[in-house]
Formats: sequence, C-alpha cells, structure tokens
Amino acid sequence: MSFWSAIVAIVAILAWANMRSARYRSGHPLAGQPDVLPANPALEREVIELRKRVEVLERILTDERGTQRLAQDIEALREH
Repeated sequence: MSFWSAIVAIVAILAWANMRSARYRSGHPLAGQPDVLPANPALEREVIELRKRVEVLERILTDERGTQRLAQDIEALREH
C-alpha cells in the first residue's frame, strides 16, 4: 500500500467514525438503539385476530379435501 493510499484509507475511516458517533449522539434508530414503540392495545388485538385468520388459512391449505375444494373454487372464480 502506498503512502497516499494509506492516507485516503485513514481519512475514510475517520470520516466513517465521525458520522457514526454523530448518529449515536443524535439518537438515530440505526445507531444500534432499538426502535421501541409504546404498547397499543388495539393494534395488539388486531395482530391476534390476524394470526387466528392465518391459522385457519393454514388449516384449509393443509387439509387434503380443502385443497381440492380450494382449487375448484379458484378455477370457478377464474371462469367469471
């Protein structure tokens, strides 16, 4: 590595470290601090309801009779 390449590398590392420390001081979420949101009961209820719906859909897709019926329903919808 030449002298000038080393100087460029050192300057780049110092610039990166300076930006990182400024981001840390500002409290930016990418600085390693988790972005914690306050609890929202309505949002939590909605997530629980959506998880229940996903469980039902998974049961429909994994049930052998359900997949055949589902395929027929999809084909029927395509014809419309």
